[in-house]
Amino acid sequence: MYAVILSGGKQYRVQEGDVLKLETLSGEVGDTVNFDKILLIGEGEAIKTGRPYLESGSVSATVVSHGRHDKVHILKFRRRKHHMKRQGHRQNYTEVKITQIQAG
Repeated sequence: MYAVILSGGKQYRVQEGDVLKLETLSGEVGDTVNFDKILLIGEGEAIKTGRPYLESGSVSATVVSHGRHDKVHILKFRRRKHHMKRQGHRQNYTEVKITQIQAG
């Protein structure tokens, strides 16, 4: 069984046991998180889709850790103008493990 969930403005296809790095979620390590924006649940040939979200069904996950991604280096350069700007960015994330998918 798999599901497509919406979290942080992005869609993720998940199965039980998957580990994901999502946008930062509130909750401590070990807490359970329930996703209410479920777009699709499928099992074999049977597929349930929502308009836009499913009213029945649930996806729950456990928070594994919080952290920050690798640094992304940004370099803005103007040729022949004696101008160069360097910048870096590290995005925060929450790592979760999908524990249960219920079709409802």
